[in-house]
Parts: sequence; C-alpha cells; structure tokens
Amino acid sequence: MIPGGGQPNMQEILQQAQKMQQDLAAAQEELAATEVDGQSGGGLVKATVNGSGELRGLVIDPKAVDPEDTETLADLVLAAVQAANENAQQLQQEKLGPLAQGLGGMPGLPF
Repeated sequence: MIPGGGQPNMQEILQQAQKMQQDLAAAQEELAATEVDGQSGGGLVKATVNGSGELRGLVIDPKAVDPEDTETLADLVLAAVQAANENAQQLQQEKLGPLAQGLGGMPGLPF
C-alpha cells in the first residue's frame, strides 16, 4: 500500500529525477571525453569523433591522395566520418539508453 492514499511520494519522485539528471549529465560528460574511430578504404582514411559526434581528428594515408581523382578521396573521407559517427551513436545508446528507459519508467513524468 502506498502511503498517502495511493499517491506517489513526490519527495521520492523528485529525488529519483534529480539522481537521473545527475547520472545523465555524468554520462554526457563521459561521452564528450570518449573518442571513437571510423575508417574507410581499408584504413586509408581514419576519422576520430568524440562520443557526442564531434569530429576530433582525420588521418589520410598518402596512398589515398590522387590529384587526378579528388572525388574518391572525398568519398573516403565521408565514409570514414560516417563510420565514426555510427560508432559514436552506438556508444550513446550504450551510455544513455538505460538512463532514458529509467526516465520513461518514472511515474508522473511525461516521457
């Protein structure tokens, strides 16, 4: 039986929400500090992004550079950045997914 005639304890709900907010902020900080890589062309182009998807580095092997074919190089760069961003999204799901599910399960919150 829930004290107060079946109403959830607001103090308890607020404490849970505050803890989840703190956990979410900590997870977001961790994501911003974590770097993930993506590559294309068998490693000719490597992109590094942080867990938030911000491009942090790009390494291009000289073998990928052909002045007569800059389109292929552009495609390799795009593919590497996209691969790195996909890895960042997976990391976000791992770090933030459980927190979002926890917020959705709290009574009284519109998630």
